[in-house]
Amino acid sequence: MAGNVERKGSVGWVLASLALCMLLPSLGTSIANVALPTLAESLGASFQQVQWVVLAYLLATTTLIVGVGRLGDITGRRRLLLTGIVLFTAASGLGSVASGLWLVIAARAAQGLGAAVMLALSMALVGEAVPKTRTGSAMGLLGTMSAVGTALGPTLGGILIAGFGWQAIFLVNVPLGLMALVLAHSYLPPDGPSSEADRTGFDGVGTLLLALTLASYALAMTMGRGRFGPVNIALLLAAALGVGLFVLVEARAASPLIRLTSFRDPVLSASLAMSALVSTVVMATLVVGPFYLARGLGLEPALVGIVMSAGPVIAAFTGVPAGRLVDRLGAERMTVGGLAGMVVGCSVLSVAPASLGIAGYLIPIALLTAGYALFQTANNTAVMAEVSPDQRGVVSGVLNLSRNLGLITGASVMGAVFALAAGAGDFGAARPEAVATGMRVTFAVAAALVVVALVIAGASVALSGSGRRAGGRDRIVA
Repeated sequence: MAGNVERKGSVGWVLASLALCMLLPSLGTSIANVALPTLAESLGASFQQVQWVVLAYLLATTTLIVGVGRLGDITGRRRLLLTGIVLFTAASGLGSVASGLWLVIAARAAQGLGAAVMLALSMALVGEAVPKTRTGSAMGLLGTMSAVGTALGPTLGGILIAGFGWQAIFLVNVPLGLMALVLAHSYLPPDGPSSEADRTGFDGVGTLLLALTLASYALAMTMGRGRFGPVNIALLLAAALGVGLFVLVEARAASPLIRLTSFRDPVLSASLAMSALVSTVVMATLVVGPFYLARGLGLEPALVGIVMSAGPVIAAFTGVPAGRLVDRLGAERMTVGGLAGMVVGCSVLSVAPASLGIAGYLIPIALLTAGYALFQTANNTAVMAEVSPDQRGVVSGVLNLSRNLGLITGASVMGAVFALAAGAGDFGAARPEAVATGMRVTFAVAAALVVVALVIAGASVALSGSGRRAGGRDRIVA
């Protein structure tokens, strides 16, 4: 636990290793998008083909993150994290020398698996590698590094491609991955002796069912570029069937991937629901923002990019202070505070006239993004502080999964709301007034979603409070 950290080195080096393990997957998520036109030209591929460079990574990360979290609980989190770092780094090296598109896609899928390991186990290791009094600060740092990676990806990718070619977006991960491997190997505490719960078998059937279900949902939300056709509907039906089968299998499994009784815990269930809702809202800023800035305000592409980077930059600077607030004032209070900030930000965006210009967009976006950073830190801290040690990996994986599903849903659903409200299928020809109307309606819907999250937060606080008065709330157990 924390004592192991003190014998091996300072908590600061532990946090540095975990921070790098959060930076790399986030960088991997955003850096590839800017390379798609270059890849299409260099490898003679269509847009639909090169889109799989992004989808392969997204699908691997989303579908496998819960399974690798549980595997870490069973086999040892430090050991599996080191393996994940090696896989991510090796896949990056493979991508940099790939000669064909499908080899690039295979490398991205392998990167996604390594990213799933790092995302799930970095958060899980906070509970055993960092003193409990610093959990909030540690979670804030991880959130900061995630935001930094997301913000840095497009800019860094553009510079690397211009100077060295598309291969450089893979190659840049190799030295960073080696650094993360050295730090994690040197400073993370060794895996403790396995408990009886840790030695239970791995639920292969449940893991496969969940992966197929999530893949069906993710593909339904991302294929067709926002247009729902028969294939999308079939995939959604397959995902719904998969959920039913997964519940049946988990209820009967001797060692289930996810104990369904865990969802009776009000903190865990509420946290997952809130995380999905607010991630859906955050994705709206990334989907709607560029169109509003370009068509609604008439900004040049370079200025659009600068304004769009403000959100991740604000999140990066907010993460660590948010963590300190959580440590000082408590996770429940800061969860509500973060959501309240998001409601105000969305509400201002839903009524702000276009005549206010960039300031009318940036100020509420700053409030929304800072509120999101505070919410994420508080929400993650509240859950991970209550998880039993043998379930930290799988619960961390489920938390990350809820966020990913929110982002995937937001890209499709909030994009559809925007298109419907603007009354335009072709945004390149849409009038500025129509785009502004679409933006306002979209963020009115976003504000309503965050209000729902606030109601859930209030109900969770009430339920957990009554549980404490009745003799204490059970920890989230296997």
